[in-house]
Amino acid sequence: MPAMPLTQAITSNQEEERMRLQLALNVKDLDSAVDFYSKLFGVEPRKRKPGYANFAIAEPPLKLVLFEAAAARERLNHLGVEVFDDAEVKRAEERIKTSGLRHRTESDTTCCHARQNKVWALEPEGLSWEWYRVIEDAK
Repeated sequence: MPAMPLTQAITSNQEEERMRLQLALNVKDLDSAVDFYSKLFGVEPRKRKPGYANFAIAEPPLKLVLFEAAAARERLNHLGVEVFDDAEVKRAEERIKTSGLRHRTESDTTCCHARQNKVWALEPEGLSWEWYRVIEDAK
């Protein structure tokens, strides 16, 4: 059976999955990190920009984001949940608001080289979580 093109594989995965976890890491050397994670998960980055790369991994369902930040004190940048429907972002926003969690909402914002709708929540020890939907890649 011929291999499915990457863009088709991503689209098929998005149609099957309602959401996937996001892990955003700060790395000292983006090239070596991309090399490592490409080998670890057996996929190439979905997007690569100066100082930035992301992987859309089907198995396990994961959005891995790498930020080149040599001076970062922490390896973990933030955590998130990528969804493929704005209704999921709205549901998360309502749940977070109703729960009284510290949060902020960003609509049609550009982040990580893409237009997005998102809601952020800050956990008690300061870790940021985002629920987001990518509208389209930024030009």
